Amino acid sequence: MTIAWYGHLKHKETGLWKVILISWFIAFFEYCLQVPANRIGFYQENFSAFQLKILQEIISISIFCIFAILYLKEGLKWNYILGFIFIILSVIFVFKK
Repeated sequence: MTIAWYGHLKHKETGLWKVILISWFIAFFEYCLQVPANRIGFYQENFSAFQLKILQEIISISIFCIFAILYLKEGLKWNYILGFIFIILSVIFVFKK
């Protein structure tokens, strides 16, 4: 979803309608992977819906950080890192028995 949502930011000259169509096309393939992954995680691995969401957010933010640094050429500031650490700490609380 990172590419679908943010990849167009470097292409200001592309029309919005084209960006929307391309983004939906990219997102479709991710949904084809995400939906089965959630079902497997929920029914076979016994993760709760809350645990699945926290994992999805951690993965999304990790990928976004790499994307923003390498593709968008944005710097990673201390407050972004601190916020990310707090989100990682949430995993500890969510998976704690």
